[in-house]
Amino acid sequence: MTPPATTPLYNHPLPDIEDWLRTQGCQQDRDELNHWWVDRQTWRAEIWLDIDQLVVCYRKPDDEEDIQRSFKYSLSRQDVENAVFGGP
Repeated sequence: MTPPATTPLYNHPLPDIEDWLRTQGCQQDRDELNHWWVDRQTWRAEIWLDIDQLVVCYRKPDDEEDIQRSFKYSLSRQDVENAVFGGP
């Protein structure tokens, strides 16, 4: 059973986090399993499941400078979802 969205990410089993990323439209790198990416209409992001945080690098299509953000696993899944998938 998947923990509620208000639960910190560190209390989610890894398969649940991976399923959550898939439901957000993310694709997993087959060679580097902790590396994910997602494409949206106006932005693209690469996501890394690091040891103690989720790292997001937004890649701008118009050659603007990339934006990198980190989110500790102590944040709730809902808070991370709002921050990451709301875009840069």
